[in-house]
Amino acid sequence: MSGFDYNVAFTRNTGLVSAAEQRKLRRSRVAIVGAGGVGGVHAITLARMGVGRFRLIDPDTFALANFNRQMGATMETEGKPKASTTAAQILAINPEAEVEAFDTALDAENAHDFLDGADLVLDGIDFFSPDARMVTYGVARELGIPVLGSGPIGMSATMHIFMPQGMTFERYYDLRPGMSRLDQIVAFLVGQTPRMSQRPYMDMRHASLSGEYGPSLGATCMICAGVVGIESLRVLLGRPGLKPAPHYYQFDAYRRRFYQGHLRGGNRHPLQRLKRVIVKRMLSSQMALEGDEPRLLRQGAA
Repeated sequence: MSGFDYNVAFTRNTGLVSAAEQRKLRRSRVAIVGAGGVGGVHAITLARMGVGRFRLIDPDTFALANFNRQMGATMETEGKPKASTTAAQILAINPEAEVEAFDTALDAENAHDFLDGADLVLDGIDFFSPDARMVTYGVARELGIPVLGSGPIGMSATMHIFMPQGMTFERYYDLRPGMSRLDQIVAFLVGQTPRMSQRPYMDMRHASLSGEYGPSLGATCMICAGVVGIESLRVLLGRPGLKPAPHYYQFDAYRRRFYQGHLRGGNRHPLQRLKRVIVKRMLSSQMALEGDEPRLLRQGAA
């Protein structure tokens, strides 16, 4: 495209990224599963870092309820597919980028082809989609690809890094065959935020497990993307300092607190088990009031 020059477009990265590293970013391929609240902003963040190759997958379309937090959601894109729309945004930043977009769900049948050849996988999967998440992490591990996940919980960003040779996703979160959907959601929530720093200010009366939504802010998604963007540099450029699971991180911008730790045993740690019991009781009580519990539990095991 006339007028575009990759070196000029990303020259301001210099000083934080060397010329040789920038060339490496240009050759890197990142697979992003989900192009909504965090997945979409992850894609734009990495595009502005000069990452040159992307694969995006998401079966959903933009809706008015996405406007508060999703990068691609505008009046012009309402009703349009998230993956394809995000791909167009990447190309508007870097017309030379190689972008593959799939407006479908990731599942056990297509995960291998989608992830194969990626240097890094980013988790932008909806909070309430444990099956897609387990498939993603399992296939990525099989292919030897690192996965980064950052959850926008309250007004905080979490960070978990899963390396092919490290603790597995299922082991960290203690996700086992036969678990109910409710138990999966509880395990994921408690494993995401071992310190639960967001709990004092989150009004969970505005969350619905059957409706699969909860309180969220666009600012929090952007914090997640910043955290993932910097950690992506470590992975893609081979820089030292990675601390994969069972290490965890959580930056709560509202409370101005940063937590990090090594969760020995992951969610099987005795304190984590206790938290899961407490959180399950809280959510079960809330679902009973909403009339959600039977529907959620009928969805069955993982």
